Amino acid sequence: MHTLRERCGWDAEQTHRSLVTHLVEETAEVVEAVEAGDDALLREELGDLLLQVVFHAEIAAEEGRFAIDDVADGIADKLVRRHPYVFADAAAPEDLMGSWEERKRAEKGRTSALDGIPGPLDTLARAGKVVARARHHRVEVELPAEPVDADEVGQAVLTLVARAQASGVDADQAVRAAVRELEQSIRAAEASA
Repeated sequence: MHTLRERCGWDAEQTHRSLVTHLVEETAEVVEAVEAGDDALLREELGDLLLQVVFHAEIAAEEGRFAIDDVADGIADKLVRRHPYVFADAAAPEDLMGSWEERKRAEKGRTSALDGIPGPLDTLARAGKVVARARHHRVEVELPAEPVDADEVGQAVLTLVARAQASGVDADQAVRAAVRELEQSIRAAEASA
């Protein structure tokens, strides 16, 4: 990467911002390879995604901010900290995800279950993250919990999207509005707790 930044005009002019589109695209290609179940494709796409990590780290290193070793050390340290039942003598918690979220919340000084949810997430991913955070942080909001399987979810969502389109409703916008309402409910429940 260092050589590419020195000798390739395109690589040399890239910035963290200019690479965002490529990062998102490569991430989507990894998802596609996972869903296809194609190991050769997955290996290739993971390499392309890793290239994005290395590229960003190289830019940061050039700016004197951090290097790829700092990135690797940081994730290794985080995994050890967040798994005391694996790397230390702590007992394994019953609620692994809840325990992870508690450690993360304390570590980052977060005050809300919603802190740290990336704004650019697509609507469905954001809805899932908001619901999961509310549950893992045990926020007192009413959420449905009836069992459902993956096929049923897929068909129900597709049916709702089709009905929305036939009715002139922007399904994505409608879900964003519903997620915002849920977020307001979560913040209100947290404030009153």
